[in-house]
Amino acid sequence: MSDLDQQIEQLRRCEPISEQQVKDLCMKAREILIEEGNVQYVDSPVTICGDIHGQFFDLMELFKIGGDCPDKNYLFMGDFVDRGFYSVETFLLLLLLKVRYPDRITLIRGNHESRQITQVYGFYDECQRKYGSVNVWRYCCDVFDYLSLGAVVDGRVFCVHGGLSPAVGTLDQIRVIDRKQEVPHDGPMCDLLWSDPDDIEGWGVSPRGAGYLFGGDVVQAFNHDNDLDLVARAHQLVMEGYKLMFDRQIVTVWSAPNYCYRCGNVASILELNEDLRQEYKVFESAPHDAKGIPAKRPLPEYFL
Repeated sequence: MSDLDQQIEQLRRCEPISEQQVKDLCMKAREILIEEGNVQYVDSPVTICGDIHGQFFDLMELFKIGGDCPDKNYLFMGDFVDRGFYSVETFLLLLLLKVRYPDRITLIRGNHESRQITQVYGFYDECQRKYGSVNVWRYCCDVFDYLSLGAVVDGRVFCVHGGLSPAVGTLDQIRVIDRKQEVPHDGPMCDLLWSDPDDIEGWGVSPRGAGYLFGGDVVQAFNHDNDLDLVARAHQLVMEGYKLMFDRQIVTVWSAPNYCYRCGNVASILELNEDLRQEYKVFESAPHDAKGIPAKRPLPEYFL
């Protein structure tokens, strides 16, 4: 068994790997990710997943429902860390799978894959608590900067963490962004990670304080101009696990059941077959996960 396979097995038991192993892993991951585009091309069939937020045992439940990697091809749309109690194990397992099976798993960046956000919502503190220093947090944040901003499945389904941007009309405009940086406070890269669809026309002010709200007319124009069938995104808690909007032109996929161990929601994954037919699989939180434990911080009105 290779070192990577041993580390994968260790993390599947929710046991963190050593700081030196994390450092080596992050260096290997950066070498792979730097070769990927801002909009990474992904072949069907693929299983698309939304926010995980450090809910490790629910990630294990997701793999039970959807099948294991590398048996199945996965695309995770960001927000691997923060909020939950196992951000370290969650992100490092996904990163190990990426390094071990680079063509079978795609990881794109969420708004929580950020130095600033992780210092507020848990990942920074967790790294310090589990490793006794912030080195692991630094190594992981360096990897965050290399994650793609989106992915496109068979040229027809655009996957992004948050949503669209008034500064982006085409996928080619995303491809020329310099993504290897901390998430900016505004501009197209920020919008892709922070924006939300809403029942409005055109663009609106986001209550999050970053990104925009955008309406069905915006989605329709974007899909038409880029020859897309669907925008798949995450970023917003959906109590039913997923939510289709605007004549099924955009879907929110949420993959953290019982979010923050108290929201009571179910989660989902979206399976696209070779013909891009959509099948949503809904699942509940893992029976052995931390039940009834209050969130470490109060939830704001709008979930980050």
